[in-house]
Amino acid sequence: MKIVYHETSRTFHLYNDSISYIMQVMRNGHLGQLYFGKRIRDKEDFSYFLEFCERPMTACIYEDDRSFSLEHIRQEYPVFGTTDYRQPAVEIRQENGSRISEFQYQGYQISEGKPALPGLPATYTEQEEEARTLRITLKDELTGIRADLFYTIFAEGGILARSVKFYHEGTAPVALSRAMSLCLDLPDCDYTWLQLSGCWARERYIHTRNLEPGIVSVGSMRGNSSHEQNPFVVLKRPAADERQGEVIGFSLIYSGNFRMQAEVDAHNTLRVLAGIEPDTFEWRLESGESFQTPEAVMVYTDRGLNHMSQTFHRLYQKRLARGYWRDRERPILNNNWEATYFDFTEERLLEIAARAKQCGVELFVLDDGWFGARSGEKAGLGDWEANRERLPGGITRLAEQVEAMGLKFGLWFEPEMVNKDSNLYRQHPDWILATPGRSQSHGRFQYVLDFSRKEVVDAIYEQMARILGEARISYIKWDMNRSITECYSSEWPPERQGEVYHRYILGVYDLYERLTRQFPEVLFESCSSGGGRFDPGMLYYAPQGWVSDNSDAVERLKIQYGTSLCYPISSMGAHVSVIPNHQVFRNTPLHTRANVAYFGTFGYELDLNKLTEGELEEVREQIAFMKKYRRVLQFGWFYRLQSPFEENEAAWMVVSEDQKTALVGWYRVLNCVNGRYTRLRLEGLHPSYSYRNSRTGTSHFGDELMYAGLITSDETAGQVPSHVKPCTDFESRIYVLEVTEP
Repeated sequence: MKIVYHETSRTFHLYNDSISYIMQVMRNGHLGQLYFGKRIRDKEDFSYFLEFCERPMTACIYEDDRSFSLEHIRQEYPVFGTTDYRQPAVEIRQENGSRISEFQYQGYQISEGKPALPGLPATYTEQEEEARTLRITLKDELTGIRADLFYTIFAEGGILARSVKFYHEGTAPVALSRAMSLCLDLPDCDYTWLQLSGCWARERYIHTRNLEPGIVSVGSMRGNSSHEQNPFVVLKRPAADERQGEVIGFSLIYSGNFRMQAEVDAHNTLRVLAGIEPDTFEWRLESGESFQTPEAVMVYTDRGLNHMSQTFHRLYQKRLARGYWRDRERPILNNNWEATYFDFTEERLLEIAARAKQCGVELFVLDDGWFGARSGEKAGLGDWEANRERLPGGITRLAEQVEAMGLKFGLWFEPEMVNKDSNLYRQHPDWILATPGRSQSHGRFQYVLDFSRKEVVDAIYEQMARILGEARISYIKWDMNRSITECYSSEWPPERQGEVYHRYILGVYDLYERLTRQFPEVLFESCSSGGGRFDPGMLYYAPQGWVSDNSDAVERLKIQYGTSLCYPISSMGAHVSVIPNHQVFRNTPLHTRANVAYFGTFGYELDLNKLTEGELEEVREQIAFMKKYRRVLQFGWFYRLQSPFEENEAAWMVVSEDQKTALVGWYRVLNCVNGRYTRLRLEGLHPSYSYRNSRTGTSHFGDELMYAGLITSDETAGQVPSHVKPCTDFESRIYVLEVTEP
């Protein structure tokens, strides 16, 4: 791992065993992008990677040079209006109305390790030797704006983390109207674009498209990263697949409005931008003030999509998630929401918890409805005190009773929202985001608290900290059930209203930071009507998130498969829920519901008292199985084997770090008859280890299972004999493969 600056060619080369990233200070003082890809040998001069020629109808910088036009040069952090007509990385509105800027090279600094980003989530190091950071300073002399570009290369993997910090060293105030975290100009556009898109209950489906001249983008202007789009995209070579080929993944560590886009110009060069959504952003900088962009992470590999995913998984699992629960196996929980919704009493909750304990559950979670005047969606949000009619002893007594059973206790909050029917709103009606003179839109009868204001965050913090300090609470489910509308804050003057979306997210991060620091052993799980804010920014504070409100096992195949492109298994909240399923009303076998949920943090979203004795015995077996293998499932190496987006069958697997244990999940959506013989080519096994198959009792070497495959054929390959129990729709199996002694 090195960062080298070649003085004579003014070239920077960042490299490790996997990647090289090369850029150069050009003769106009801007930074040119020379190369990003597989590691190449260092040398003094790579400047020939920037090609120049005269082109007709081109605006050029120098009067005596018709070849130097920024329109046709690959750049590191481009501006608009000085011969480059593509989308810029930065734009600054000045006092005279001009948006033209000229950021020129000033100098650089190389440091060991990785600096933190105050107030923002970001990847980190625990030892300095894990990474090195290059800071390149650019400056626009006319306005006095300085831009520090940060590049962190990690010792292992094809990872480069990037961000930008702006300093106002001039005198006149300016408005930063675009401040992207990352720009990458590539020499060709021969890539397939892959994105994770959807909506409530079908988040993060995989969508692909070919790049053509013009712009393709994903983003959010909802105030949260959203169900609809995720701040993650992939560029892959057309022939690349899960196992091989060049892939570049881009991930933005941010939970608010974002944009990620690819622009193909008329000559098929490609510009990728990632950062805060510019259409809803403007940040005023007075003299002496600064602004820090969120961090963006790029991952390159020539070993296919799965290797890219594993790189993100390990980075986000070990160097983005933090604290007590980062490396610990997650407790198996039972949440009461789909069991009771708002219709519960203390006695009913204790009955559910008692049965859960009998089955081996470790954590009981009380969801919505425990506070204020909350008996439905229309009241109570903002009043974080127990409803004594439902819970006579409050949260403290309930938690004590649950703990006395031998269970841990967890609690639901939605701290960013308020109902108008609440004491908080009646006392502070100006504490919501609302535009003067305009109507106020609601979502689920709730309104968004103005978290851009410190006194609002302080008030919610005091309520939550009091409950967490008084009661024995081990887990918090933090929900956020609507997007932002009428984004205006009464706290800020007109010229700073463009800052409110970003200040809101900074307020959310601040509340998370204060609570996680004060209560370090509480496990936080993020939620936003399911997966509406399932992003890397949340993982910094909450090491797991509720993947989707859709808990149907068949639907979860696509949701969890798509999510796994970027996010580790240990981050995915996955539960066994009741049938008929409450979202799609499908009847799915109990074993299939568990076989999908195993590949997550695992729990139950139902009243176990309503199951038959046979079903309860199956639940006990499921929980015992999860306890035995959850370290492998949550922290092993994950491989996607067969896509539910492409076939009737889907499969994935996890392999332990020592390669001695593997668990394969196999799923078939619809049944068939007289079908084909089937087998799966496994991944990640040790070729010379012999693995015993728990389902068949047979042993096979790893090379056989990877290259010839695991046979998965069953009774559907032919006509089912009358004495054989037939398969059904929504069938699934778990194959446990464990190394046998020689």
